[in-house]
Amino acid sequence: MTRFLLAAAFAVLSITTASAAEPTPGKVTLVFDRTLPNVPGKSLRGVLVEYAPGGASPAHTHPKSAFIYATVLEGAVRIRVNDEPEKIYKAGENFVEEPGSFHAVSANASDTQPARLLAVFVLNTEEKDLVTPVKP
Repeated sequence: MTRFLLAAAFAVLSITTASAAEPTPGKVTLVFDRTLPNVPGKSLRGVLVEYAPGGASPAHTHPKSAFIYATVLEGAVRIRVNDEPEKIYKAGENFVEEPGSFHAVSANASDTQPARLLAVFVLNTEEKDLVTPVKP
């Protein structure tokens, strides 16, 4: 199951470089996946997302059951969720995505330095795909 989740997360969160027409590989790693013993039907999953300089994820949504808490670990990322204004979050800062949110912008704020964030999902255990791309 972990391999399936990693493959799905990598396929959907393919990191692209703003100046390149073709996607370049990024690194998306499932770092934990655990059912919550005191909340039947719910799980906690952590995904490490690493952006190359100038890298970005395509616009996407997450499962409707997913509440997401993300912390920037390194560098800075540009984020826009739903109708909120785009904001730059630096290492040590965090943001949330409520269930059913639209993640319009998720990008490295730097063209020269890498960025990393840890996204922690609380979602229905049966959910398999963590990300669904949205076509522009």
